[in-house]
Amino acid sequence: MTTSTPGRVLLVSRRPGAYPTIGDALAEVSGDAVITIAGGEYAETVDLTGLRVTLAAADGATVVVDGRGADRPVFRTTGGALVLEGIEILAGDASAIQSHDTELTVRGCTVSGGRGPAVAIRGTTAFTVTGCVISAAEQGILVDGSPGRIEDTTVEDVTGDGITLGQGADPVVAGCTVTGCGLRGVYVYQYARPKIENCVISHTGHEGIAVAHHGAPVIERCTVTDTRGPGIAFASGCGGEISACRVTNTAEPGISIAEGATPTVSEAAAPGTVGDSALDEMLAELDAMIGLPEVKEEVRALVDELQVNEWRRRAGLPVGAAGHHLIFAGAPGTGKTTVARIYGKLLKALGVLPVGEFREVSRRDLVGQYIGHTAEKTATVFEEAKGGVLFIDEAYTLTRLAGSGGDFGQEAIDTLVPLMEEHRDEVAVIVAGYTDEMVDFLAANPGLASRFGRTIEFENYDPAELLAIFGRMAAAGDYELDPGAAPVLTEHFRRVSGDVNFGNARDARLLFEKARTAQSQRLRLMGRMPALEELRGLHVADVEAAIAR
Repeated sequence: MTTSTPGRVLLVSRRPGAYPTIGDALAEVSGDAVITIAGGEYAETVDLTGLRVTLAAADGATVVVDGRGADRPVFRTTGGALVLEGIEILAGDASAIQSHDTELTVRGCTVSGGRGPAVAIRGTTAFTVTGCVISAAEQGILVDGSPGRIEDTTVEDVTGDGITLGQGADPVVAGCTVTGCGLRGVYVYQYARPKIENCVISHTGHEGIAVAHHGAPVIERCTVTDTRGPGIAFASGCGGEISACRVTNTAEPGISIAEGATPTVSEAAAPGTVGDSALDEMLAELDAMIGLPEVKEEVRALVDELQVNEWRRRAGLPVGAAGHHLIFAGAPGTGKTTVARIYGKLLKALGVLPVGEFREVSRRDLVGQYIGHTAEKTATVFEEAKGGVLFIDEAYTLTRLAGSGGDFGQEAIDTLVPLMEEHRDEVAVIVAGYTDEMVDFLAANPGLASRFGRTIEFENYDPAELLAIFGRMAAAGDYELDPGAAPVLTEHFRRVSGDVNFGNARDARLLFEKARTAQSQRLRLMGRMPALEELRGLHVADVEAAIAR
């Protein structure tokens, strides 16, 4: 509930002494006011002019404002300021919210039904719509002329357009989902200049994003999929930018630019054609990993480059030689093996490698016991890994400097170098190990460094990320971690993360197993069969016992 607005604080409730309706409370307001609404259904409509009012559901309350019996907007406001927070709004034969030159904030509301746009915002005053769900209306959100922000909001199951931006409006539309629209997902027209970023638009009867009448949006990192019309379409006379977008399973062309339209389109924005469903699935798996923001960015950049190369190849354009070999540098337990597995699946989804299978090996799998034996073993392993990923963990142990005995490891490196070049389009070799030691590894053969396209650095997890990893392990095992264990774990990870042998997620896994053991010992001492919640509960004492072991 908003508490910082100055002025009166009023309560709407069925209780004696409170205002029975929102209208009754508003009748007492002349300046700024906060009106807290108790749970219940309120069959009324609200008309405001020049007032500065917050209407907020009481903490934890379900508040429904039902205007279905009226032929006017449920909330109509002109001038002033209106905050709507945590309210369910049911519209009838008009809009749910109609705002003109009002400082409008709609936060955490559910809006459904209505004729015309469910939310209509007009004028030149800034607005905010965030964390809302808008559904079952003729249109979703209409913005004419106003600046502002639509964020983390879902528009679904509307018979017309999902979000319409016109009359020079330049809001930011960020992190929104627009799906199930009879016409267009997002319609930009009449000189509107919005920024549309990190949105997902799907299942539209026409275009996913349509730009007309001199519109000039900036569209970044959006996904447009499953549309009956083109994914993104620019009419003549329109401009703007498209970058880092994914357009999949739409009508052709995925991105339609009419003659006379002048948007700037980055290569990464072209429509997808190869393995889009699997590609999105693998990228989602990558994104679901805790932490690793720079690693994720590097892998996505690789995917974009490979995808564009495929499109150029299909278009008959020249494509430069592109090897898929990588160096993963960093401490143990930082996700190198998991990312390598995902990378193989990505290469398969892109059609770059036929199978994408993952083969993990170490020194003992490559190095023989006598001269010539190592070359044979290495070549056999390489042959078996064709079509997928060959992941060599702790690759630096193959060098002479590692002191692992003789030069047999060096023989493995010398065998790999020509094979990696000869079969660079058939296999992805990923070598992994500590950052400093990998420098020595690359110096072991004059041609080795040139075989790798890039080095991806895996940073150590910070204590908060390790806590999240521990929590995810607990949830995966159907354990419920006591919230009081969080500061204990955070302090432990902060203390041990500076150790030279710190194993990151491996240490988190070991600690989790110790906590499970401590819980088992505690439950055995109860002398009876534990209840379900007791079997699931990991207590602070279990974590402290695990740390002490």
